[in-house]
Formats: sequence, structure tokens, C-alpha cells
Amino acid sequence: MSILARCVKSVGWLSYQNSDCACYIQNKRGSHDNYTLLPTYQGSKQCGAIVVLLGDLITKSGTRVQRNEEIAMRLVRQYTDVPLPGVIFSAYNSEQGNLGMTVVPGSPLELSWDRLDEHTKERLCHETWDIIEELRQIPRPAELRHLFQCSADGSPTRDPLIQDFHNPPAPLLNDADLRTRIAQRCSHFGGRQDAKELPSMLPHSDVSVFTHGDIAPRNIMVDDETHQITGILDWETAGWYPDYWEYANIMRPGCKDWQAWMDRTAPRRWDLMGIQAARRVLF
Repeated sequence: MSILARCVKSVGWLSYQNSDCACYIQNKRGSHDNYTLLPTYQGSKQCGAIVVLLGDLITKSGTRVQRNEEIAMRLVRQYTDVPLPGVIFSAYNSEQGNLGMTVVPGSPLELSWDRLDEHTKERLCHETWDIIEELRQIPRPAELRHLFQCSADGSPTRDPLIQDFHNPPAPLLNDADLRTRIAQRCSHFGGRQDAKELPSMLPHSDVSVFTHGDIAPRNIMVDDETHQITGILDWETAGWYPDYWEYANIMRPGCKDWQAWMDRTAPRRWDLMGIQAARRVLF
């Protein structure tokens, strides 16, 4: 029995089929009315995850589901008022993990963004930056204070920009370490010309702060009528990063109009020329 099946069975549902591409859940009465299959989604250079909605419960399982996501969500709940799913249960093994979470009301912002008026777009972007600022205040646990960059649980990041080639990965203890890592990865993947100049092109940072790492309209839930933010989803990349990291990831290729509004309302902007050069090689 899979890790997902064991977890779902433990809370009153029975899994009768699951695979890398889909998962179907049947309740004990034999009806399929109480589940919704959510599409498998892809992360940047990562495997997919299985996400299933069962009434008031949502499960997320797969190789990319790791303990870090749960730790990040618990830190956010402990230290902030940022709305997010609550963790109901979790289970992990050496190959994959499963999270059972409460359902955040509303719909992803990406479904309604294009229909919103300019005033609502501006308000939502200001609210998003307020949430980001609140996250940045989360204190780093004492056992992680020697690290400049790490995931919420202290583990190495899986971000393609700074993922280490070595096992175990070398810790990133300061900003210079991080910029060197990006340059090394670019050089390894064929960007040798850019790699020589890249460390000086990248933003410099004296501080790392708690960062979601994937703030995007697909991960921002809003009320269907009031368009108030009801929750932030997908905390798997969260951790401590340089203070420009959230801004840099928001400006990745995506919803151009939303990015323009986020840039317009940003409390601070950084020169991302070096980050963009690295992304051209690594993504």
C-alpha cells in the first residue's frame, strides 16, 4: 500500500488507485461524489506531485513532498497571521512524502486576475507585499543561524540556481558562497562566458530572510466575491534566502501583467541582470 493510501485510509477514506499521473479516492460508501481530482502539476525541473481534494481535506503526495514544506507552514502559523492551509497529518519515507491539509477557501488568483479592475489589482499587490514583509520577520531557529541560505528545516535547497552538485551539499554560509554557487552551476551547464562575470553581476545581500520562494497568482487564493486574499499555497521551497530572492522569483517569466503590478508596488527593487543571465543557462 502506498504512503498516500495509508494516510488517506487513516482518516476515513480508501485509496483504490494511484499513479504518477493521477490519483482517485473513493469514500467508504462507494460514492465518488466527495472527491475532486486536481491536475498533476510540474515544478521547475522537478517531478510532479499528486494533489487530491476530498471534502474538507486536501492531500499532496509525491517525491517532491518533503518535511520542509510542513516545517515552513508550521513556522508561518506560529509567528504570523498569514493565511495558509493547516497541517492535519503527514508521513514521509526515503522516497516520497504526503501532507494532509485543510482547504483554503476561494480560487487561485490566476483565474480572476485578467478580469479585475486596476484598483483591485493594486490593492492585491500591496496586500501580497505586506504578506511577504510579515514572512521576513520570522526568526531563524538557533541551530540554523550559522547558515546564510537553507530550507525551513535546515536542509539544502532544491532550487536549480543554487542546488549543490556534491553529496552531502556544502553549506552556504554567506552571500559570497551563494553567488559562487550560482556561477559554478552556470559554468557546469555551459554558461562559461557568463560564469566569469556572473558573481559581480548578481545582487549582493548582507542578510537572508524567511522567503516563500514561489509567490505567484497560482499560489495566491482569493475570495470569489470580495477578491480578498484567503491563503498562500505551496510552501515546499520556503526557507531563508537573500533578501532579494522573493522579488527575483516573482519576476521570473510568468504572468506579465501581474508581475508589472508587483514591480510597480514593490517596496524595494533589485537589479536582476545577473539572475536573469543565470536563468537563461539553468532553466
